Amino acid sequence: MTRIGNMFAALRRDGRKGLVAYLTAGDPSPERTPELVQALVRGGADLIELGVPFSDPIADGPAIQAAGERALRAGTTLARVLEIAAEIRRRSEVPLLLFTYLNPVMRYGLARLAADAAQAGIDGCLLIDASVEEAHEYIGAMHGQGLDTVFLAAPTSTPRRLRLVAEYSSGFVYLVSRTGVTGERESLSSQAAPLIRSVRAVTDLPLAVGFGVSRPEHVAELAGQVDAVVVGSAIVRTIERHANDPALCQHLEAFVRELKSGFRNGV
Repeated sequence: MTRIGNMFAALRRDGRKGLVAYLTAGDPSPERTPELVQALVRGGADLIELGVPFSDPIADGPAIQAAGERALRAGTTLARVLEIAAEIRRRSEVPLLLFTYLNPVMRYGLARLAADAAQAGIDGCLLIDASVEEAHEYIGAMHGQGLDTVFLAAPTSTPRRLRLVAEYSSGFVYLVSRTGVTGERESLSSQAAPLIRSVRAVTDLPLAVGFGVSRPEHVAELAGQVDAVVVGSAIVRTIERHANDPALCQHLEAFVRELKSGFRNGV
């Protein structure tokens, strides 16, 4: 079992819910990412999604697109993200999920990525635009190195696709709460609850909901329905707002702690 599996097992044993925190590796610079991850962990993040910047991020909203552009300008590549992961791993045992698009992975090489990711201390991978129906080679490469494969389930997913996502996911299943791209929202989508029920009917894996989760009240609303929530754009916005502030890490830690407080208010 990976650190991801162990984390969810510990959460269930203790009756707690998890916070998955996304940040774009390399924003505002590759050198700063490890300390930002440490701030997220101090604030209460249970799992870190390390986003690999990509020039054509079709599923990302404005905040994460802008973060990716800044990271690319700073010289961040997939290889550099793996170096960042290795540095994080020297400091922490926090579970790390590599969040990327298929194009950089294919250029890097599936087998090479799986081996290098495992060596760097990555625990799993989420290829956001990978088709689960055609993912056998990818799954084989990742599982061969002991890495989890996390797939997305969306409100538009057919029952057949939900079953495939459940079958081929390990670690947890990532539920996209709404159609469209990532980004902060005033309220949670009405599509989230039916999707949660549909996926829970086909798997016992932990479920984590993302896309639009950005406030403690969102966390509270989801607390009784899923095992974890995923917050990305709101974290990326916090980094953007305070990038030149010496207290950036303190701001980030405080924001994550505030988000995590939503679990205490959930029902």
